[in-house]
Amino acid sequence: MTSPAVLAVAGEPAPDFVLTDARGTRRALSDYRGGAVILYFYPAAFTPGCTTEACDFRENLASLQSAGYTVLGVSPDPVARLSEFAEAEQLSFPLLSDEGARVAKAWGAWGQKTRDGQISEGLLRTTAVIDADGVLQSIEYRVDPNGHVARLRAALGI
Repeated sequence: MTSPAVLAVAGEPAPDFVLTDARGTRRALSDYRGGAVILYFYPAAFTPGCTTEACDFRENLASLQSAGYTVLGVSPDPVARLSEFAEAEQLSFPLLSDEGARVAKAWGAWGQKTRDGQISEGLLRTTAVIDADGVLQSIEYRVDPNGHVARLRAALGI
C-alpha cells in the first residue's frame, strides 16, 4: 500500500484553503489565526467510523475549546449531506465540504487504501494540529477513529 503524497509538513505553515461549511458559509483556514485549530479529515458522513469520530469530538468539544482549540471537520461530502449529518448528530463545530477532494489532496489526506480486501483511492482519515500562527504542529494519517480524541487530548496535554 502506498503512503499519501505528504504535502503538509509539521513545522511549516499549514496549507490554507477556503471551503463551504454545512450552513453554506465560506470559511478559510486563515480565518482561525490567533487560535489553535484541530483539523480532521474524514471519508464520509453517516458511516460508522466517521460518526464515531464526529461524536467523540462533539463530546470533548468543551475541553478542547477551553484549551484554546477550534475543531474543523473536512470531508468530500456535499454541503447538504454535511448539514444533515451535523443536525442528526448535533455537531456544533464546522463541517467543511471538500467535494473533489482538492484540499484533502493538498494536505496528503488522499491516497491508496484497502477496505474489505479491495484497493481504492480515497480520503485517508487524517488529523492535523495547527498553532495560533498557522504553523502545522503535527499531522497523523490513517487515524483509528476509536479512541482518537482521547489519544489526541493526551498528546496535547488536555
